[in-house]
Amino acid sequence: MEPVKIINRGRGPELANIRITIYDILPYVLKGWRADSIAFSFGIRIVEVEALIRYFEEHREEVLAANQKILERIARGNPPEVQAKLDASHAKLLALKEALARKRAQETNGEGNPG
Repeated sequence: MEPVKIINRGRGPELANIRITIYDILPYVLKGWRADSIAFSFGIRIVEVEALIRYFEEHREEVLAANQKILERIARGNPPEVQAKLDASHAKLLALKEALARKRAQETNGEGNPG
């Protein structure tokens, strides 16, 4: 079996063969979850979780500082211009869903079938 590699593609330290980062598993590690439970939850091998945990232990301060920045960014939410785009997209999606529901209701009632 090939050794587990931790690389950084710009999203933080992650498994080379799958895009799971140290930040993905960090909340579970900090809550004291066992490696086998984390592996099961993410659908990865225990050795992969152990490699991420080992990386965390070797770079603890750096990982915790970067994770804190991530949490702060999440807490701030989206900038107004991004949120406006998301809201518009959501409204458009709801309108499409509503139109589809109406169309299906018409077809069920026979209204959409001319013959």
